[in-house]
Amino acid sequence: MRIGAHVDQADPLAEAATRAAEAVQFFLSDPQGWKAPKPREDADRLRAAEVDVYVHAPYVINVATRNNRIRIPSRKLLLGHATAAAQVGARGLIVHGGHVNAGDDLAVGFDNWRKTFAYAADSGGFPVPVLIENTAGGDNACARRLDALARLWDALGDYEVGFCLDTCHAYAGGEELLDLVDRVKAITGRIDLVHANNSKGGFNSGQDRHDNLDGGTIDPELLVAVIRAADAPVIVETPGGATGQGADIAFLREQLGTGA
Repeated sequence: MRIGAHVDQADPLAEAATRAAEAVQFFLSDPQGWKAPKPREDADRLRAAEVDVYVHAPYVINVATRNNRIRIPSRKLLLGHATAAAQVGARGLIVHGGHVNAGDDLAVGFDNWRKTFAYAADSGGFPVPVLIENTAGGDNACARRLDALARLWDALGDYEVGFCLDTCHAYAGGEELLDLVDRVKAITGRIDLVHANNSKGGFNSGQDRHDNLDGGTIDPELLVAVIRAADAPVIVETPGGATGQGADIAFLREQLGTGA
């Protein structure tokens, strides 16, 4: 089980070293912006590194919405980030499940996800695995509740799609963590990556506010149990920079009995 952290994009490998991380996740552009990612000067180093690389797509991407001014640019940006992620040797591109607007049928959102993969297929498909991440808030979200996730996976049945399980999002989104991995795998058949985060918000609060693993409102032992059951690579997206994330990585290694 490879354990790492979400780090600043300027020099991910240096950030990995300061945390004794075996994996890194980072953005390729402004996470709140629509600009396409630029080629990275360290692409060769990232591809050759022993550290596993993951890329997180910008938060602005929402391929589920009916709003053409957001959905169409989102499709293009997602494919562009997948292409750029492949250039740095990424093992996956993580993207949030998105949402429809209030009053819209969620079925439209699921079908728009299907059209997104069809759009990519017209260009030869996504060059890296796309890992859809469960989200914490919103009554119109496509990947907050497991019943919605099941409908999303049904819509994407003709395509290869991965899943990223965020523990904070699941808890704050109203899903009990006990036996969560079994319930997720019954839907997706897989968990490709775990975002290991405690939650500042309470159960079903809808608050996407991460905390360090030994803080927050989730019992750390329950977090460890979920991570152990998932048996997938782990990225902590916790506060505190290298010190806080390094402590969380060390905590997980100790609890899971894995070495650096």
